[in-house]
Amino acid sequence: MFAARGISHRPQREVTDSDRNKFAEVFKKCDENNKGYLSREDVKVAVMMLFGYKPSKREVESMMSAVQQTTTGMLLDGFLKSMSTKKAAQQCYDEARQIFTAFDNQYRGFLTCDDFKTVFRRIVPHFSERMIIETFREVDQDSDGHVSYKDFELAMSYGNSEA
Repeated sequence: MFAARGISHRPQREVTDSDRNKFAEVFKKCDENNKGYLSREDVKVAVMMLFGYKPSKREVESMMSAVQQTTTGMLLDGFLKSMSTKKAAQQCYDEARQIFTAFDNQYRGFLTCDDFKTVFRRIVPHFSERMIIETFREVDQDSDGHVSYKDFELAMSYGNSEA
């Protein structure tokens, strides 16, 4: 979305070697009896240790099916890949939330067209008012005159997928 309007994308999030080492350490802690893989329950515990929440059954199933695994569980390489993907997604979410909060300087939980105008005039003063209004309308998915965080996050993820 924003790329189509001339705003550059942020670089892709990188998971550091330190992150990968931490993931491997958690894998070892959760791999009871050194069997070389994590069961579904082990993966739940590992996600809780790394991200601070218990993933749903559906989320665990999705992680398990997305990576190489044995018939009984997730191997280290698959776990590292899955946790790296999750970490990068979390970083994008955190950044989108910070940007939304910066736009929402009146702490209403939504953005108005005036909020967009204020921010765009500061950041990209060469944008015409027409372009700002058009951008706002594009992000305001339900055309209610308010951009919720959900609308904003969707627009941010759309813009990142065009990179």
